[in-house]
Amino acid sequence: MTRDVGLAEDLAQDALVAALEQWPGEGIPRNPGAWLMAVAKRRAIDHFRRNSLVDRKHEQLGYEMDARQQDAVPDVDAALDDDVGDDLLRLIFTACHPVLPTEARVALTLKLLAGFTTGEIARAFLASEPTIQQRIVRAKRTLADKKVPYEVPGGPELAVRLASVLEVIYLIFNEGYSATAGDDWMRPALCEDAQRLGRVLAGLAPMEPEVHGLVALMEIQASRAAARVGANGEPVLLLDQDRRRWNRLLIQRGLAALQLAESLRRPRGPYTLQAAIAACHARAREASATDWTRIASLYDELAALQPSPVIELNRAVAHGMAFGPAAGLTIADAVAGSPLLKDYPYLPGVRADLLFKLERFDEARTEFERAAALTRNASQKKLLLEKAAESTR
Repeated sequence: MTRDVGLAEDLAQDALVAALEQWPGEGIPRNPGAWLMAVAKRRAIDHFRRNSLVDRKHEQLGYEMDARQQDAVPDVDAALDDDVGDDLLRLIFTACHPVLPTEARVALTLKLLAGFTTGEIARAFLASEPTIQQRIVRAKRTLADKKVPYEVPGGPELAVRLASVLEVIYLIFNEGYSATAGDDWMRPALCEDAQRLGRVLAGLAPMEPEVHGLVALMEIQASRAAARVGANGEPVLLLDQDRRRWNRLLIQRGLAALQLAESLRRPRGPYTLQAAIAACHARAREASATDWTRIASLYDELAALQPSPVIELNRAVAHGMAFGPAAGLTIADAVAGSPLLKDYPYLPGVRADLLFKLERFDEARTEFERAAALTRNASQKKLLLEKAAESTR
């Protein structure tokens, strides 16, 4: 209605504050969503009336805004019954508008709808917080200047936005699976939200292989949740996990989604390839049974399809396991100078692990300490410092 994301945020916050003030005394209304919408609309009308005082047509504008309010009620109600079927997913599709660059769409959506902090988004993009903040501000301004209507796209437009929607869901899951900051190793609620959105999306786009690939990846990764955290909340790395604690139902669902994704299209897309990698771990009942040669091959395929220094780091780990730590270190060192990885704790973490296996303990300790200094997650920092201590020989 306002055609201004920043203003809409302010109005929504005003409505929530009004609810916090009134509901404890008056009780929760029968339809809380409609109540909040009505309050926000009234605040919008007041805002436009105040801002139009300098305009001789302010009365006419106020009348038009009143009329728009009345006209918008059935539109809002109809939107709640659209084909997407999930309010949050509908909003994500809406925010991923093609008028914005892809990275701006994702950053804005993560900020507005997933509750991510600027720091968490910066970590996801391997960018600085000021860069992300400016990206979000510019995105909001662009949407306002272009007067983009917040509506559910249909037909071909829905497909155009699918890649951005998949990326948003993927990043939400990643933040839940490995938290950027704080005391906890994981944020399970984010993982569950991402899995739910992925399942809804798979029902809406049953012929899109990458949707099923992403669902497969999330289900298989989430199957390890119970084994990833120790009794005292400490991180437990993949090779040290008790695989009896992995959720076999989620693994079965993930493998079924992967089979569907691979049956729909060849060559495989990036989410399907990552799911195939996760499936190699899921199929191995013991860590020693992992097919690292196949995983290395899948990472080679992924790196060719979607080159990035982060994928190269993962490829380094896989090659280190399949062909020896020296092979992995060669790959890791090749991307060590990438500006994108300058403050990325996993770069020194991966190098440290490979150096440790090569018995280059002094260098490994330095890298473990560097990784600990870069991370803002307390559990991860503790683990890295423990490994640094183990490297003192």
